[in-house]
Amino acid sequence: MPEPTPPTATDEEITRASNAAMAALLNLTFLPVISFIWLVAQNKQLKNNHIDAYHAKFGIILNLCAAFFLIVVTALMIALGGFNSAWTWVYVITYFTLIHSFFIITAVWAMTRAWSGKRVW
Repeated sequence: MPEPTPPTATDEEITRASNAAMAALLNLTFLPVISFIWLVAQNKQLKNNHIDAYHAKFGIILNLCAAFFLIVVTALMIALGGFNSAWTWVYVITYFTLIHSFFIITAVWAMTRAWSGKRVW
């Protein structure tokens, strides 16, 4: 069970939480790896039991799950015919429309919750 967030988050905590949520979203879209490294570095500087640390940890977990699914789909593509197979595009399009879109929508949801100083769940 996660520790409760203090009843009121300061503007500084909300800003750091928003930055962490934005880094998670950027890692899934435009700046993979760079944003993740920044997110991990920020997580080490934050105090537990604050909204900013929660959003940093949530972003790290979300991005690690996305990386896991990307590795699984890539392994399936290689195992089931390689990159020259006609089925490759089926796997790629299915992955991006169903799985990766879910991660992006979740990251956007986390960012809107961070803007309001609240947890995702």
